[in-house]
Amino acid sequence: MLELSEAADVAGLDLVTIQDHPYQARHLDAWTLLSVIAARTTSISVAPNVANLPLRPPVVLARSVATLDLLSGGRAELGLGTGAFWDAIVAAGGPRRTPGQSVGALEEAIAVIRAVWSGRGSVRVDGEHYRVTGLHPGPAPAHDVELWLGAYKPRMLRVTGRLADGWLPSQGYADPPALRKLNATIDQAAVAAGRAPAAVRRLYNINGTYGSGPGFLRGGPRDWAQQLAELTLDEGMSTYIVGVSTVAEVERFAGEVAPATRELVDAERERRASRPSTDDGAEPLRDAGGRSDPGRRQVAVETASGWEPRSSARPLVVRPTPDDGNRFTGTLSWDEDSRPTLSRDPQSRYTAEQQASAQHLVDIHDGLRGELARLRDIVEQVHDGAVEANRARNLINQLTMRQNHWTLGAYCAQYCRIVTGHHTLEDRSVFPHLRRKEPALTRVLDRLQHEHEIIHDVLEQVDRALVSMVSEGGDTTPLDRAVDLLTDTLLSHLAYEERELIEPLARHGLG
Repeated sequence: MLELSEAADVAGLDLVTIQDHPYQARHLDAWTLLSVIAARTTSISVAPNVANLPLRPPVVLARSVATLDLLSGGRAELGLGTGAFWDAIVAAGGPRRTPGQSVGALEEAIAVIRAVWSGRGSVRVDGEHYRVTGLHPGPAPAHDVELWLGAYKPRMLRVTGRLADGWLPSQGYADPPALRKLNATIDQAAVAAGRAPAAVRRLYNINGTYGSGPGFLRGGPRDWAQQLAELTLDEGMSTYIVGVSTVAEVERFAGEVAPATRELVDAERERRASRPSTDDGAEPLRDAGGRSDPGRRQVAVETASGWEPRSSARPLVVRPTPDDGNRFTGTLSWDEDSRPTLSRDPQSRYTAEQQASAQHLVDIHDGLRGELARLRDIVEQVHDGAVEANRARNLINQLTMRQNHWTLGAYCAQYCRIVTGHHTLEDRSVFPHLRRKEPALTRVLDRLQHEHEIIHDVLEQVDRALVSMVSEGGDTTPLDRAVDLLTDTLLSHLAYEERELIEPLARHGLG
């Protein structure tokens, strides 16, 4: 699970969720696992899918969510359910509730959770299932945590429309043909409560296999993208959570399905915005930005090479981040002047989807550069003992760490995992794809892979310096040297990789 979560984070996905069945002996505790996932990732959000309310007292649940949100820098959300498998819940010491009691308890719990998060006044909820009298609220989460409900029956759907920030059904319990009717119930309840239907995010737990068979999510990645784009445009679904069991599945969903889905949706919305819509009798439907989409229509043009959006090409606007040439150390582990390079064609033009493939590399690298700067600052603050008790402590706490050498080491190790994961993804997936598409890139790709191996050795030096710092009295000098070498090596490599690969990635995509 940790490996899959780290792969999702490196691949640029948005969300990792796990089930919550506290009575299941084979399952790790959901909140402990979510906390470790958040600590070992940097960008991805985490959430239970969904929290088991009968075994999670709402005050404790609210504070658990807020705490994780604070420690992760605003990356926690809350999926919440009424509970199921009542014999198992009772065996674990929880209550047995009827369907009506379950919905009533959920409404009371939502009131408690939101009051705890508010940080204002005192929490007072005098309910049948939960009574909270004069509790001091807090901690407040780092951001406005969204509360998503797993709901299927009419009363729960109405609660979702009135009170929730999102609806989280699962394929198998609510297959695509059922979504329109269920969505309509949520919309009606939202309007009756004075809310816009678009205020309720529509998430969807999905599963499928990649192949060539008929049916929902049974074809290739382009078939998946077409079907998910149709659900987005026709039913207002906007967040897809796919069940995975291998890193390859994570990378395929992130590298092929997700970007193609976004591109198809954007292209169709752009087309609709540029043409007067016709009334085909379909209900207006929501999108993630609160706009309405009329009815079912084809979302892309089918060509001999597959589905392509209706968008115009333009010169490449993505620019590599330059290397300023400044170095902390005297020499690098490679000769920069001997690097192979390819000429560029300034007249080439690229669609928005192609530009996005190139920009994705720069965005990932910018994230690595930002994390490297934070790492250097942490090492500097720890090295300068004069500010440890004040400014350094505040800085390190903002990075979800406590001020001591072991957690500094944990942060450094986490950064090293991120760099290694990014390079592994390139070596196993992106580079072979580019080799097949453009053989002239072979010498450049060989050099980049060689530099990956050298960077791996530098990361090992950082790890050894951390061990030495902790075990031999806290001397940061070896760590300073190792981090300086990592900085020089990595910034040089990232600039070279962007310079050589931006245009090929625009031409051929990520694979």
